[in-house]
Amino acid sequence: MKMAPIIRAFKAHEPPLPCLLVHTGQHYDAAMNDRLFADLDLPQPDVNLEVGSASHAVQTAEIMKRFEPVIDEHGARAVLVVGDVNSTIACALVAAKRNIPVVHVEAGLRSYDRNMPEEINRVLTDQISDVLYTTERSAADNLGREGIAAERVAFVGNVMIDSLLANLPKAVPSAELLERAGLDAAAIADGYGVVTLHRPSNVDAPENLERIFQALAHVAKRLPLVFALHPRTRHNLERFGLLDMLNMPGFLVLPPQGYLEMLGLMSKAVMVLTDSGGMQEETTALGVPCITIRHNTERPITVEQGTNMLVGTDPQAIIRAAEDVLATGGKRGRTPELWDGKAAERIAAHLSAWLGR
Repeated sequence: MKMAPIIRAFKAHEPPLPCLLVHTGQHYDAAMNDRLFADLDLPQPDVNLEVGSASHAVQTAEIMKRFEPVIDEHGARAVLVVGDVNSTIACALVAAKRNIPVVHVEAGLRSYDRNMPEEINRVLTDQISDVLYTTERSAADNLGREGIAAERVAFVGNVMIDSLLANLPKAVPSAELLERAGLDAAAIADGYGVVTLHRPSNVDAPENLERIFQALAHVAKRLPLVFALHPRTRHNLERFGLLDMLNMPGFLVLPPQGYLEMLGLMSKAVMVLTDSGGMQEETTALGVPCITIRHNTERPITVEQGTNMLVGTDPQAIIRAAEDVLATGGKRGRTPELWDGKAAERIAAHLSAWLGR
């Protein structure tokens, strides 16, 4: 979702910015991967490292091992990485140690929770990056406190919103999605909520997972909840003997969905309940109330200006937030600065000038 608009902007820039698209294969479900590339009109990668799943250490090391020969074969004037996954830090480390400039898109976001692996990836990637593109102004303050010079930082906006605005007309209607899955679309005719859960802190401990599901079951008595079930969450429900919780009244359970399907679900939802970082941004852009089941967020602008409510994992807090949305319509917020669908264009213009120096 972040790379597709960047690739398009590079091609459309005058002169075009030549690039080699490398897919590490960190997210390895073949069917979901192929669908995502098609949905986003993203060209097939020039190189696929096919790393697959492993522990954080093994996966990061394997990406580094497989990415370095790509640099040897093709060379690079710069390596651009996005976000905060293991691929981000692994490829940035390889480039930095080869004295190749690192460009980080979505820099400076901080949850200040070092228990989140993504936070480690964010902090370290920013430290070794030469150009840091930020999605919100507060990110520059975070980077300044960490000793990163202001001239390395450029506020460009949010490429996730570029993808959202470009693809919203193609979003799959929620009723059609339920019918495809053999579920009763009439169940959501009067409104529905969307649920996603995948954070280890929420789904890897049976007591946490059960408490959150009990809160969701309470909400589902008043509002049907369409649950796009992450494989990790399903696996843990089965492992902990909690799989029957999926059969509670008001739950409409779907397998993992593609990007266009999730856009369709979110855009018409009464509320979204999630622990996803990206969905906090997407719901803010869509004007849909978001209840974030986490104690912190690396995207504070979605709370300060957008539709996001950070409620933690206490069941009563989750229920209260949902009841508030049902009673009042919830937060509507406003669209943050430069979340206008043109972030990738600004990146292409800035990077072209920077490389030409």
